This record gives sequence, structure tokens and C-alpha cells, in this order.
Amino acid sequence: MKILTKISAFIFILGVFFACETDEDNLYSLDYIGAPTNVEAVFDITQDNSGLVSISPNAEGAQQFTIDFGDGSETETYKPGEIAEHVYTEGVYSVKIIAVSINGKTTEFVQELNVTFKAPENLEVNITNNTQNPRIVSVTATADFATVFEVYFGDVEDEEPTMLMPGETVSHTYEAPGDYDVRIVAKSAGAATTEYTETVNVPEAADPINLPIDFESFTINYAFENFGGTTSSVIDNPDASGINTSAKVAQSNKSAGAEIWAGSFLTLENPIDFSNNTEFRVKVWSPKAGATVKLKVENLTDGNIGYEVDATTTVANAWEELTYDFSAIDQANEYQKVVIFFDFGNNGDDSNYYFDDIKLVSAAVDSGLAGVWKMAPEAGALGVGPGLGNTSWWSSTADDVTTRACFFDDTYEFGADGSFRNVLGSDTWVEDWQGGSNACGTPVAPHDGSNAATFTYDKIAGTITLEGIGAYLGIPKAYNGGELANPADAPASITYDVTLSENNTVMDIDIEIAGGAYWHFKMVKAGEVSSPVAGTWSLAQEAGALGVGPALDDTSWWSSTADDITARACLFDDTYVFGADGSFQNVLGSDTWVEDWQGGSNSCAAPVTPHDGSNAATYSYDAGAGTITLEGVGAYLGIPKAYNGGELANPADAPASIIYDVTLSENNTVMVIDIEISGGAWWKFKLVKN
Repeated sequence: MKILTKISAFIFILGVFFACETDEDNLYSLDYIGAPTNVEAVFDITQDNSGLVSISPNAEGAQQFTIDFGDGSETETYKPGEIAEHVYTEGVYSVKIIAVSINGKTTEFVQELNVTFKAPENLEVNITNNTQNPRIVSVTATADFATVFEVYFGDVEDEEPTMLMPGETVSHTYEAPGDYDVRIVAKSAGAATTEYTETVNVPEAADPINLPIDFESFTINYAFENFGGTTSSVIDNPDASGINTSAKVAQSNKSAGAEIWAGSFLTLENPIDFSNNTEFRVKVWSPKAGATVKLKVENLTDGNIGYEVDATTTVANAWEELTYDFSAIDQANEYQKVVIFFDFGNNGDDSNYYFDDIKLVSAAVDSGLAGVWKMAPEAGALGVGPGLGNTSWWSSTADDVTTRACFFDDTYEFGADGSFRNVLGSDTWVEDWQGGSNACGTPVAPHDGSNAATFTYDKIAGTITLEGIGAYLGIPKAYNGGELANPADAPASITYDVTLSENNTVMDIDIEIAGGAYWHFKMVKAGEVSSPVAGTWSLAQEAGALGVGPALDDTSWWSSTADDITARACLFDDTYVFGADGSFQNVLGSDTWVEDWQGGSNSCAAPVTPHDGSNAATYSYDAGAGTITLEGVGAYLGIPKAYNGGELANPADAPASIIYDVTLSENNTVMVIDIEISGGAWWKFKLVKN
């Protein structure tokens, strides 16, 4: 028994030792925890003339609360979730709430408390509809002797009131338009109350539709007209990711057995102006790759007057932007309806399709933007100031062209197909908000050019819009309305004001970051995007996208199935990025398909060096020979183990270069790749341009 006691004591001492060690480690990290924020309190006065007040403190990051009741009594301490009760005599008190964090940092909140046994007097209520979303109604109220207000918004039975403190505002979102009786009950410490009721109208959306269409407005009436078994409506974005993180999108449900031509259309306020812009762009989400999405415009009254263009989805269960060339449309006619058909040519199977951001833009190839751009190597190439064109706060000097050479050699590539890419090389200028030291350093995601991006140029408005998280012009921190403090907050799109001059070889760019504050950039064209393979590619989302067999074009030994698109999603979302400057990169994300020869288990896992895109690589395309040569250890197309003459058994044996046979088709948007791995044995891959 004594032995057990000693052992227990020994274990206890060890526990104390390690506990103390852990506490010291924790105390080191606690220094980074800030004081509590959003400190507030709700007061509830018992209406029986007793003066009993319940106080419910709340804050973010608080471990405890100290309450000074303001009447000279002792302060008391409460844990989060506890309710303080205190009896007051009639009077006005300043109640102080002190929120304390785990490391002892504090934040104070003071609320005036008026304790009276009289009924509130001079009740004044202000009820307003939000100008952007009229379904949001806000209420403020004041009254002499009132301590708290109860607000009933009148849209549900047995409604629990929303508590409103003097000087505050409460808001409520109505699900449907209509007239609602909003009732406000003003309470003091006494049993008597004072009430006010007002009928609030929540209007139907009635504003007309005009291009571009983003489905974000609560005042526009997106009145879809449906036919053939398709039903379309505006819903919350079910997959806010990739190139589309917006809140609202349109959904088209093509019901089981729906006609092959089933679709929906919207009627615009005015006829479409094709005089300057002739290219439609639409973001779509389809549950299947290879589906035809037809876009059509029609005359307002004569359905025989119309023009339609087809596009095909290239990915499943992800957002992509489809492009429609309307340059051949007869502009002598008027077109006021926009019609969309999903999976055209096939009967419906109850699939849901989503679409968003319907816009008419200038065709990229005609914009003068296509090509490679750099910052002008001169003083004043970039700067910031209190007005458009004013860089008095700061501007670059002639010396910066040398001292910031890692920035001035960055390129901004506009593809003729509407693609965009930041090409930064191994280093660029990295600022402190990115975790750098305002010096040259390794590019920081997502502003490293690793994400796919597109651009649209509005010649009339003089704007460029970049779509893609991390895509930017000039510097990464400037966005519409502010400057980033964290790379993780990078927006999904940015719009810049642009002016082209000197035969489209000079571009001046401006962006407003705050009220009247602008960044300005001057760029010069460095070259044209000439290679047809330049851009971002990925495996085709279809059965047979990769396979191997005993001869060229023979994949009888093994080929991928339709199920592999999901089972090997970590492979099918890998991208192969060919830069217009001849650079090449495998962009694999956090996981890819890792086989046993790489130390994996033939499943999704973290990429394995050198086949992880970490090494610099280049490519050369020989159109005459129909080949692509990759230079760089670990660079590959399709799968990493295939090389000229064999298959790798060890990642350390990766060759310095690989040559692939390639065939381009469908306007250089489809690439078929072949590589001979041994006498007569071939791997085959099919890539599509993103």
C-alpha cells in the first residue's frame, strides 16, 4: 500500500512538472491574444416595481466579466453565460462592464441605466427599409424613462421579441414581400408599458433587368420565363468557390424527361447594344463535363429573329466561364431576350445547373490587351495619392527599377482567349502584410500566379476586370475600396480603370482604394502571347482522359473511367501552366494522386518532390514536329512516372527533360499528348484549356 502511495505521489509530481512546463509554453503564446471585442450587455428590468434588473454581459474573447453596478455597491465577477441580478432604487446609473481575456487584457463597456417606476413617455420610433435590400427592416427607438424595448416584427406566430437597448438598432430580414405590423413595447422598471405599432411594407422586386446580370440585387425582378420542362430561379450560391464566390446565382433545374430544347429566358429593359461589345461571358456550374450550353438572344416580339451560339462545359461540379462569340450577329435587328439552354440536345434527367455573371464584353483578341506586359522601367511607374492621377503620397523612383528589380521583371499576361496570369518567377517584392520584410522574396499565395484567372475588357467603360482569387495588376494589396492586410482576404475579382495609348503598347491603370485615394500604375507591352499552348490546362473531365496500351492510340491495358473523375478528383484538378514567356509549372494544390513508387498508397496525398511543381521549369513547343519539351527536374504532363523510354520506380530518378508528342484541336482548346515509355508501349493524355 505504501509502495502504491509513493508511486501515486511520484506520478502526481511528474504531472505537476509537465503541467507547469505546459503552462509556461501556453503563457508564451497567450501574449498574442488581444483584449475582448464587441462588448455589450442586455438589461431586463422586472416590471413589478421591485427594481430588480437582470444584466447579461457578452463579448468575443472574454473569460470573465466584472460588473460595476454604478450605485456604489461592490463590483461582482461573472463567467460568460451567467446573468447578474441587482436591485436598484429609482435613478439613472452608469453600469460598467469590464470584459477580461484569458491573459488579463480588458475592454470596458458603459451603459446608462434609467430605473424608474413610471411608464415610458415620449416614445419615438424610426423604422426603415434597407436601400440595397428592402426586405431588411431596421428599428431604433427612444423614450423617457425607458430601459429596454421589445420589438415584434409581425411575420411569425407566437413571436419571441427582439430586445432593443436605447441608442441601438435591431434589424430583421423578411422572407417574403407584404405588409407587416411592427410593434414596439417600451419598458421601464414599473409594471406599466408604452407601445407603438406601425405597418411596414416590404415591396416586391420591380426594377428592370440590364446587362451585366449578377443576380445580387434585391430590387431587380429576375422574372424567368421557362419552357420545355426547365425551371430557373435565383438562389444562394451552393458552391461559393473558385472563380465564383458571389452570394446569389441562378439555378436551372432540367426536370426528368424535359424536352431536349428546354430552357429559360430573361427579358431586358432595353435592346442589347452590340456595336462595341460582341462577346458574351457566362459563369456556369454543371454536374457533368461535355454538356452543351446554348446561349441565344431574341427579338422582343418576334421569336423568329434571333441568334444563338453553343459552348461546352469542360469540368464537372465546378465553376467555369464559358465564352460566346456573337460578332457575326445581324446588328440591323433588335434583341431584348437572353435565353439559356443547359445540356441542349438531351432530355432532362432532373439535374441542377447554375449560372451567374452574364456579361457582354469586347472580344479579347481585338482588345489590344493580348500579350505580355511589364511595369514601365521608369520613375513614377507606380504611386499612390489623394486623387485620380495624383501620386503625391508616394511614387517609385528611378533607383527603384534596380533596387526592386524582382518587381519590375514581373509580367502580366493577357491571353487572346481571355485568360490572365501573373508570372513572377522565383522572387517578387513581398511586403510585411504578406509575411515578408518589404524586400525581394518568394511569391506568396494566392498572389503567386498559381490560381487560374480570366479578364474582361470593357472598351466603352475603359475598365479591365480580373476574375480569379489572387490575380492583380500592379501590386497585390490594392483592391476596390481598400488595401489588403492579409493574403487570405484576396477578393475573387478586381476592376481597374485603364487607358491604352501609343498603338496599344502603353497602359495606364488606376484603382480607387478609399474615398478619393488612388493607386496608379504604368505598364508597357513586352511581347505577344504567340504560343497556342500558353495558358492553363487540366485533364479532360471524361472517361479515357488518360490510359496506356501496347501501341500509339491504344489504351487497352488501362484507361480512366467516368468514376475516376470523382475517385481521383485530386488528379483531375491538377493544372499544367504554360507561360507565354516559356515558363512551365505543375500546380497541384494540397493533394494529388500519389502512387506506391512515390512512397504513397495509390490514393490522394500530398505531392512528392520533385514532382510537386517546386522546381523551376520551361517548355518549348515545336509546331512542325508536333512536340512539347519540358526542361526541369520533376516537370511532367499527365502523370509523373512516364518518361521517354520507361516508367520511374523512384522519384529521385526523375529526368531533367521529357519530350511529348502533341496534337491541338478545337481552336487550340484541346491537347492530346502521347509518350512512348518502351518499345511500342504508349501513355496517352487528353488535356483541355481552362
